[in-house]
Amino acid sequence: MKPENIKKNLGEIGEDVAARYLLRNRYKIRHRNWRFVHKEVDIIAEKDNQLVIVEVKARTDSGYASAEEMVGRKKQKFLVEAAEAYIRKYEVDMETRFDVIFIFFGKEKPSIEHVEGAFYPTY
Repeated sequence: MKPENIKKNLGEIGEDVAARYLLRNRYKIRHRNWRFVHKEVDIIAEKDNQLVIVEVKARTDSGYASAEEMVGRKKQKFLVEAAEAYIRKYEVDMETRFDVIFIFFGKEKPSIEHVEGAFYPTY
């Protein structure tokens, strides 16, 4: 993959890599890029009777940042509100978990870090 293509579509490519990773790990993808208000949730999946709300972060370097640094309070609040709307709309009756998947693009194939339960709803 050429570096200019990675930079141009980094987010979209990262979401594709994350979706394939989830499928390989026996997640069922319910929705990708699900719209709520004027924003979107990257991936909504399920596994082991849990609804999994996934935020994907793609980077071209592997500089470490925690899930909290990469997904700030404002984004967390949005994801919680979106999850609540999704649960109401589709009448979902399962526990909900919020994950972050980091995709790091380097010279080799992308590396993936999946942080399950990266944050919890706070009110």
